[in-house]
Amino acid sequence: MRWFAAALARARVSPNLISVLGVVAAVVAGLSLALVGRGLVQDAVLYVVAAACIQLRLLANLLDGMVAIEGDMRSPLGDLFNEVPDRVSDTVIFVGAACALGGLAWIGWAAACAALFVTYIRVLGRSLGFPSDFRGPMAKQQRMFLMTVACVYLAVVPAALKTAFAPWDGGPELLVMEWALVVIALGSLVTAVRRLRTLAANMRRSAA
Repeated sequence: MRWFAAALARARVSPNLISVLGVVAAVVAGLSLALVGRGLVQDAVLYVVAAACIQLRLLANLLDGMVAIEGDMRSPLGDLFNEVPDRVSDTVIFVGAACALGGLAWIGWAAACAALFVTYIRVLGRSLGFPSDFRGPMAKQQRMFLMTVACVYLAVVPAALKTAFAPWDGGPELLVMEWALVVIALGSLVTAVRRLRTLAANMRRSAA
C-alpha cells in the first residue's frame, strides 16, 4: 500500500479525488445490493460487485490519507473529504442492503443509523480536543468486513444454504445478509457505549 500510495503521489493524483472515488464505489455497492431479487441481473453477480466495491471503498479510504502525506498534498478541505464521504459510503451501502430485505428493511436502516452514531461520537471527541477513538468491536473496518463476507457467501453458496432459521419457534427465515446487519447494528451500539464511556472519562479528567 505504501508503494501504491507513493506511485499515486508521484502521479499527483489528488487525495480528495481518491475520497470521491471511494464514494462512487460505495454507491455502486449500494445500488447492487438494492437490485438483489429484482430479476434485472443475477443475484450472484450483484453480490460479487457489491463485495468488490465495498473493498474498493476501503482501499480509497486508506489511500487518500497516505497519498496526502506521501505527496505533501494536504488540502484545507482535507478533513471534509476525509469524513463526509465515509458517512455517505456507510449509509448508501446499508440502505442498499435494506432495499433488498423487503419487509425487514428496518434492519438495514438500523445498521445505517447505528454506524452514523458510532462515527458521531468519534468526531465529537476529536472536536473536544481528545484523540480519535477508533475502538470496536464494530468500527468501520469490521462493519465492511462483515458486509463483504455476507456478500461473498450469498454469491457462492447454493440457494438451500442461504437462509438461517430465527432462534424462536415458528419464526421467519432470515437471510444471511439480514443476520449480518443485525450483528452490525447491535455491535455498533456496543461500540457506541464503549466510546461514550471513554469520552466521558476523558472529559472528567480534563475538567479535574
